[in-house]
Amino acid sequence: METVDRGTADRRALKHVAIREYVRDLVSGCAAGTAAPSERDLVERFGVARMTVRQALDALVAEGVLQRFPGRGTFVAPPRRQPSRIASFTEDMAGRGTVAESRTILAERVKAPAGVARALGLTPREPVLRWRRLRLADGSPVCLSDAYLSASLLPGLLDGADLPASLYDELSSRGRRPTWAEDSLSAGVATPEEAALLECQEGSVVIRLTRRALWEDRPIEISRSVYRADQHTISFQLGS
Repeated sequence: METVDRGTADRRALKHVAIREYVRDLVSGCAAGTAAPSERDLVERFGVARMTVRQALDALVAEGVLQRFPGRGTFVAPPRRQPSRIASFTEDMAGRGTVAESRTILAERVKAPAGVARALGLTPREPVLRWRRLRLADGSPVCLSDAYLSASLLPGLLDGADLPASLYDELSSRGRRPTWAEDSLSAGVATPEEAALLECQEGSVVIRLTRRALWEDRPIEISRSVYRADQHTISFQLGS
């Protein structure tokens, strides 16, 4: 069996890093689909074994800088898509230059309705926390939010005399801020109760948003929010 001394191994490692960074610099700014240098060209340029070159390219493929197509070669990869950060109402309002406020309408521990239990991955009638709030921006009603939260993941959340100003800030302090969310939007008209709370005409156009938020891979929140369509615009970040 061939024995490789430590010095030789270190030199190979340095060559691998040098090749990796050379290719990274070479393709930086190139459009997705641009051909990367071939293994043969890199072997000749650096005077190393093909295994060393392949190790360098493998590292760039793992990082998402390059992508391989068997029988075709290695090419610049398209940028990896990143989901937008999940923003709370408070953060959303701050980004719009307005001050967010909340008025609690209802805060209680209840048995999960069937649909809520399914969405949160709970057994039927398992305890959940329900928190219904009127959300305001610069003192004007904008949103009516009705959230159900996993009681087992958030013990004591609604037990204090003073409820959290921001749900997501509180979840962050517990190390359980949602890391993923599924949102769905629809248009509707305000019910008499919604119109009274949002201070708009009954039958006015509203935006209904349903969110299922997960912490790591565990559902932690299901919420239904109603926004005044004349007071609020919902924005998205999209990429190709």
